[in-house]
Amino acid sequence: MTKEVIIQKTVRTLKSLPAEKAEEISDFAEYVFKKHEENMLKNGIESLIEQSQAFQFLNDEEDLYSVEDIKEKH
Repeated sequence: MTKEVIIQKTVRTLKSLPAEKAEEISDFAEYVFKKHEENMLKNGIESLIEQSQAFQFLNDEEDLYSVEDIKEKH
């Protein structure tokens, strides 16, 4: 089913509902949209961080400790 068909089907259903039920669906759609926006923003920030060289210096440092330095192993 295409997005356009889904929209048309949803509009037909909304038209047959009482106003308070249509408002509930509208609120839910806004909630889903905001979650989608937040997720897109989070993914964009993660992508920028991955591409950034700001913390590259951490990769160049030698390890201070190794497995042999552990006194107790569980």
